[in-house]
Amino acid sequence: MTQRIVGFSGSLGVPSKTRALVDLALSQASARFGAVAESYDMTELLPSLITEAGGQGGLDAAGQSVLDKIISADALVVGSPVYKGSYTGLFKHVFDLIDPRDLAGKPVLLTATGGGDKHALVIEHHLRPLFGFFEAATLAGIYAGGADFADGKPSSPALLSRLDRAIDQFSPWLGWQNARAVTVAAE
Repeated sequence: MTQRIVGFSGSLGVPSKTRALVDLALSQASARFGAVAESYDMTELLPSLITEAGGQGGLDAAGQSVLDKIISADALVVGSPVYKGSYTGLFKHVFDLIDPRDLAGKPVLLTATGGGDKHALVIEHHLRPLFGFFEAATLAGIYAGGADFADGKPSSPALLSRLDRAIDQFSPWLGWQNARAVTVAAE
């Protein structure tokens, strides 16, 4: 059975450095583990996220579909731009709509983007505790500052190397099924 990795970017900007980082992680992880990748961002949950979503039932059909895909994914790559030292409020609101049991044990690669290096601890001080509450299996955290991008795309060799190592951490969840499929096909 093909596994699904879902990416979610908490950015409202288009184009978005956060979305570019999440999408790069997704494409590399899906290629490495033979998984299907799907990517979404905050704009796909608007306007119902702001106007009516006090709970899952308040999202419109498109927004509920995105939330269902996050919940049913085999693995997640999430990212938020840093806003005043933390993830964005709307990013948090999306995860407020999810029952904590729905993410328990799910591997989650954490990413964040900001203008400079002073926001790098957002991964450890905000994102990791949020997903710890959900009892998700948080993997490495990848923070990218403005200098890590060229033309809106992740480009710094150090960032790309960190991302490559972080993607390897999906192996216990995604690698064994891929390896099993290859073994069965060879028989």
